[in-house]
Amino acid sequence: MTRALIAMLARQPTALRLLMLAVATLAALGLPWVLYPPVATDVLCWGLFAVSLDLLLGYTGLLSFGHAAFWGSAAYTTGLIALHLGAPFYLAVLGGAVAAALLAAPIGFLAVRRAGMYFAMVTLAFAQMVYFTANQWSSVTGGENGLQAIPRSLFGVDLSNSLTYYYAALPVIVLGLFGAWRVVHSPTGRVLLGIRENPDRVRALGYSTERFKLLIFVISAFLAGLAGGLYAINHGFASLQEVHWTTSGKVTVMTVLGGIGTLWGSLAGATVIVRLEDWLATAGFQHVELITGAIFILVVLLFRRGLWGAGARVFRVSRRQTETPAADGNRPHRQDPVPSPPIPPTRHNS
Repeated sequence: MTRALIAMLARQPTALRLLMLAVATLAALGLPWVLYPPVATDVLCWGLFAVSLDLLLGYTGLLSFGHAAFWGSAAYTTGLIALHLGAPFYLAVLGGAVAAALLAAPIGFLAVRRAGMYFAMVTLAFAQMVYFTANQWSSVTGGENGLQAIPRSLFGVDLSNSLTYYYAALPVIVLGLFGAWRVVHSPTGRVLLGIRENPDRVRALGYSTERFKLLIFVISAFLAGLAGGLYAINHGFASLQEVHWTTSGKVTVMTVLGGIGTLWGSLAGATVIVRLEDWLATAGFQHVELITGAIFILVVLLFRRGLWGAGARVFRVSRRQTETPAADGNRPHRQDPVPSPPIPPTRHNS
């Protein structure tokens, strides 16, 4: 029955997409009923953060070790707007995302001129500068104490209930994920894949690789800022941890764990890490990073394509196994050709 279902879905890709969309919708709506609502919101925030990094790493081939700068700067900006202006949290989150994109523009302008490990080191250096600024500018950021008691307001609607806040934040996450999907499946996404595979050929076709790298860098920072702002309001504070380099390492682990270049695999990686950290912390385990690191090593060694990539490969193999017998069964049997009767020799009259 399972093979028959796989074969049917393989023959009808539209039905497969609709089925996946329905499953994703039910999972998103039911997640806070399975997990503690603040943890469910964290899963979505970290998932969008990992998707934003996958736009760089998986589709452009750029590894950023400083993405925490955009996650954290948006968290601080969102908190400041909500605290001092009393703006609805949608506007506060949007303001934080715009601030992250503005910060990414000059950083990306300098970073995209390098490639490989040099790009990673440049982004890490700028992220450390952001961390130092947040630590020293205590009159604005609160220094080591951070911003506390960030309010949740939405035109008089009480969002103090964590379940209500989850469903209020869900549309922002969905729009961010749709934006990432649209970028990947656009002509710009094709150019980005070309830059990842062969940048010299892309230049030969007349495209400016630095311009496209800068564009995706800013888009990625904007999506990371959306996630960071929602995360800050969910917890009611923004601290130095949000701009620390370990945050960049954590989101990189999520992206690789889910599967580089799969986009939706980042959501799977974020779900595993956030849920595991919450479970271990609740159990009183003190060395959470030890367990998550061991799982990361096992996945890298056993599943080179990540969790999502491994699942997709299993589906493709099952599809081929179900299609081959059907194709052989419908193929007409080869019949040996009927020999033609011998042609009698022609006699010539003398």
